[in-house]
Amino acid sequence: MRNRFACSLLLLFGFASLLVAQDADTMTYAAAATSKFTNMPVLPPCLTLSVQRGDPSKGPAVILLKFKPGCVVPWHWHTASEQLLVVSGTGKAQMKDGLPAVVHPGDYLYLPGKHVHQFTAVTALTMFDLPSGPFDIHYVDPAGTEVPPDKAFGSVIKVKPVSAPKTAMPQ
Repeated sequence: MRNRFACSLLLLFGFASLLVAQDADTMTYAAAATSKFTNMPVLPPCLTLSVQRGDPSKGPAVILLKFKPGCVVPWHWHTASEQLLVVSGTGKAQMKDGLPAVVHPGDYLYLPGKHVHQFTAVTALTMFDLPSGPFDIHYVDPAGTEVPPDKAFGSVIKVKPVSAPKTAMPQ
């Protein structure tokens, strides 16, 4: 499983880093409208991402994430800490043994490395993820034991997206 994970990361982030050539002394511009979004096998299929700057397989980076309504990234942890900036939509983040935080456009989250957390997109959601080091993800079961992504995804209860109440039309 670790080999599949490492290969997936290298392919995705290696390719993305070729597309976004950077120099620390120049401005980087990445238009969200023309960014190429892709899925990763280690992430839920309801989540796509586009590397905006850096190479997440090697160190700090800027990643633009798009979640479909109801998308859940089940309990997991990362070696690096994460900074999350919500661009659009509503989500819910929760650290293990903590209260959930509902996030909206403009909100900021800091998630320390090696701390178990989960994230749910209440509506379609776009946010930036700025990991402080190489990106990895370790899913855990309720006991805190690491599990493969397919087992973690299978344990997720599907969340129905919030919809407007139905109103009867006058006759």
